[in-house]
Amino acid sequence: MSHAVASAETIGETTYGLAGPRSVTWQLHADPSMWLGGIASLYLQALHPRTVAGVVQNSDYRTNPLGRLVSTAEFVTVGVYGRRDKIEAAAARVRRVHASLRATDPDTGRTFRVDEPDLLLWVHCAEVHSFLDVARRAGYPLTDAQADRYLDEQRATAALVGLDPAAVPGSVTAMDAYLASTRPALRHTDDSQGIYDYLHRPPVTGRLRLGLPVYEPVIGHLAYSLLPAWARRLYGHRAYPDAVATAMLRTLRTAALATRGVNPFLGPHPSVRQAIRDLGEWARPSPANLPEA
Repeated sequence: MSHAVASAETIGETTYGLAGPRSVTWQLHADPSMWLGGIASLYLQALHPRTVAGVVQNSDYRTNPLGRLVSTAEFVTVGVYGRRDKIEAAAARVRRVHASLRATDPDTGRTFRVDEPDLLLWVHCAEVHSFLDVARRAGYPLTDAQADRYLDEQRATAALVGLDPAAVPGSVTAMDAYLASTRPALRHTDDSQGIYDYLHRPPVTGRLRLGLPVYEPVIGHLAYSLLPAWARRLYGHRAYPDAVATAMLRTLRTAALATRGVNPFLGPHPSVRQAIRDLGEWARPSPANLPEA
């Protein structure tokens, strides 16, 4: 390895992404299955009554249907592939916004902050659990040790929104235990039904409406069907059979991987392209670059 390449790699490890270009996170989040994992996480998050109340009472998702999806996806992507200064700036903005928001508890009528640690922890865990679960189900080649490493790396993401990393599950076993302990607090509500309806059929207008007959069964309902069985039981809506959902997911991932070189929508995010330009091809995300865990 040349001195120039070694220097670039060293700079990349300390400058780009919270976990860096050699992480499981860096490789995994470039996979197209992350899109469905992200949507599945929104269904899962909505089963927490106070979390979903905070979203519904402080969001314009009904009048700006793509706004929250795009902003959430952008924040996650910048945290994985962006420069550290951009990550810190984005995190500071998110913390400021969260600190200013209040909502009313639907059960007690109490006003609460949406950045209470237990709510932030639920959102984080629902998100990274969904990313990991959907990616592995899609056929992304992670070992159990690499799955544990991914969740451990994601503690740094949790710290961005103000959580203590030591309080965040850092392994599959710890995540499973957290989800099991939280399940008694979860249920289907009018607010979660609103999110279900929105994610199945977002109220888009214009040309975007033309894609709804494809989006609803192929993306919206598939993402719902990828939820854990216990979460689907809480919602109470029918889902695709597990074998069908897995087959659809793997078919979509294969098609996306085959066409992403010619489809701008499926191609690398600008943050990924910038990192590759600055660091070189060694930093291109790939399952072949997964670190040993």
